[in-house]
Amino acid sequence: MKVLHVHAHFDDYEFTAAGSFERWRRQLGPAFRARVIVCTDGQAGHHRLTRAETARTRLAEQLTSARLGGYEFEPLRLPDGTVPREACLQVTPPLLAALWRAIREFEPDYLFCPPLAGDPLAGIHNDHETIAEAVRRVAYMLNVPHAFTPEYPADETVSHPVKVPVILNVYDSYMGGANAFDFAVDVEAAFPLLTEMTWSHASQIREWLPWVGRHQMAPPANVTEWGVTLRQRFDRKNRELQLPGAHAHEVFRVTAWGEVPSWEQLQADLPGLQASAQQERALVERLNRWRAA
Repeated sequence: MKVLHVHAHFDDYEFTAAGSFERWRRQLGPAFRARVIVCTDGQAGHHRLTRAETARTRLAEQLTSARLGGYEFEPLRLPDGTVPREACLQVTPPLLAALWRAIREFEPDYLFCPPLAGDPLAGIHNDHETIAEAVRRVAYMLNVPHAFTPEYPADETVSHPVKVPVILNVYDSYMGGANAFDFAVDVEAAFPLLTEMTWSHASQIREWLPWVGRHQMAPPANVTEWGVTLRQRFDRKNRELQLPGAHAHEVFRVTAWGEVPSWEQLQADLPGLQASAQQERALVERLNRWRAA
């Protein structure tokens, strides 16, 4: 089982899918391989550090998280070798080419990425929306061999098919009031690890996020205090999405951007999958309609 998380920023993974990846890792052991791709340079988003200092700090924090979480990490590099600039992402041929190459090289079974806002009144983060749109646009091209050979030259007379993944959307806290999900994964057993992994992003949770004020949080003095704050974040998400109980959950929505799975495939592959009877019926109907098309 190979799974890929593609998102815009350093720390997006830890707040959207890290618990589900950890459940997979614990269940499958060495048969599980995870990779996280961050699609911006991490230079924006700090009130005191310079752009260069912020980028170095964010990279070091992500590498610490990767060691804790046992996943592979790589920054997305455009065809010219540069990493896209944070806060300014746009869907361009170089961005599509870079995603095409990165996904084709890894050939994941599942790909996790941010959702597209369907409601024009919903708030968005520009970089999140761009990555969602870029993944959607490049998904069909994954098995089109010469789509981006101008950017990545290759022998155009020799081609081989690549695996097209199931593409799932993650939760996006920037789309307040507009999130929807098909199923949840109970990640309570991974909560201590999630606390440690998110705590590794100190420049964000201890400095930037309290300063910017959007997340209504005081600077945590230690990892124990941060665990209380992280629990409150999960509780707010549970209330927003009307998830029962007090366990930490991550939520996902199935797209038709890549391979369309069956409900049985999702149940077999994703440990801890939970859905109400109504959600299951709606998703099964949607998947069957897509698979018959």
